[in-house]
Amino acid sequence: MNNYKFIPLVLLTTFLMGSSFAIVKIGLSYSSPILLAALRFTLAGIIMSIIVSVLKRPHPITKKSWIRMVIIGACQTAGVMGCIFLSLRTITASESSILTFTNPLLVIVFGTVFTKIRYRLYQWIGVLLGLLGVVITMGTQLQFEIGIVFGILSAVFWAIATLLANKWGATFDTWVLSAYQMLFGGLLLLLASYLFEKPFFTFNGQSLFILFWLSMMSSIVQFAIWYYLLQKGDPGKTSAYLFLAPFFGVLTGWLLLGDHLYPSLIIGGLFIIIGIYLVNRKFQHLKQENASIEIQNR
Repeated sequence: MNNYKFIPLVLLTTFLMGSSFAIVKIGLSYSSPILLAALRFTLAGIIMSIIVSVLKRPHPITKKSWIRMVIIGACQTAGVMGCIFLSLRTITASESSILTFTNPLLVIVFGTVFTKIRYRLYQWIGVLLGLLGVVITMGTQLQFEIGIVFGILSAVFWAIATLLANKWGATFDTWVLSAYQMLFGGLLLLLASYLFEKPFFTFNGQSLFILFWLSMMSSIVQFAIWYYLLQKGDPGKTSAYLFLAPFFGVLTGWLLLGDHLYPSLIIGGLFIIIGIYLVNRKFQHLKQENASIEIQNR
């Protein structure tokens, strides 16, 4: 794919990723957090599941495969997005986006501990830089906020979902997995909303527009473009651009919500961006090494 097509698409999808934090923050004026997340992904999941059914994409045929899809949805959609929406009650969109997008750093740690994957030295340097960035970013907090815990938990769930998708994802059609993990995750969030909060949603033009934007643009369109880029381009090169998402999260938080750009936020964010970039560099090199090994084994 040439850069004239790749760059605009990668900028659009990472912008949709990052800007959703500020949009959600605005949406919390009209809805309880878990219910808003539930409506977003249930609606997006229903639309996507209809699309993949009409297109006759291959669906799982075993009970075990469907259970795995539910587990991925529980982590990727219910866990990650539920924690993000809860975090935004007490911390800024900028802080929540930075914490959430530390997930590639946790993938390195969890991958080493649980799957015995070996990583390069510069990737561990990336982990240390990223963690240092989190400390710098949050170090000026005058008081502890529960939103910080939820922000960190969102990154933890995302890292777990990434490892599970890496382990099981090859057995699923990408579009089918995307559709049903959103649907199952959204349904789990609906249950969580009923059990753990007093759900409410105020119906008006702005709240419905926010729900539409989050469901269509920040979910379906975002995932569609992202998976398209992963399929058509080099996954390592594409994944490295994820560092733009927290940048857009901070930028839109400043533009839409008036979040303060404290020096610690900017400096810490830069450390995290550099750390995530170093961590994401692994995909390209590992794929090249695996290709060489396959050639040698033939």
